[in-house]
Amino acid sequence: METKILKVVRQGEAFGVQSSKTENGTIQKCNIVLREMGGGKFENEYVCAMLGNLAACRFYEGDVVAATLRFSTHEYQGQVFQEILATDIVVIKH
Repeated sequence: METKILKVVRQGEAFGVQSSKTENGTIQKCNIVLREMGGGKFENEYVCAMLGNLAACRFYEGDVVAATLRFSTHEYQGQVFQEILATDIVVIKH
């Protein structure tokens, strides 16, 4: 896991997804786009998933946040995919 200072670009709406790790079989998921703050025009952006209680939190465009990200990869039908999960996000500046 890695903690970074990032700026919120946008956040989608939360929706339910199936999960075998929860009692009722579903968990809330929300996607958020975060950008590095190096000051350049073409800084790296991360499309991250937020799950559970974090998915219910609302962040706004321009918020500066400290985000802990977990990077993982998996293979499916001969293709490799990378997933980024935001495990913790704290607003530093609105």
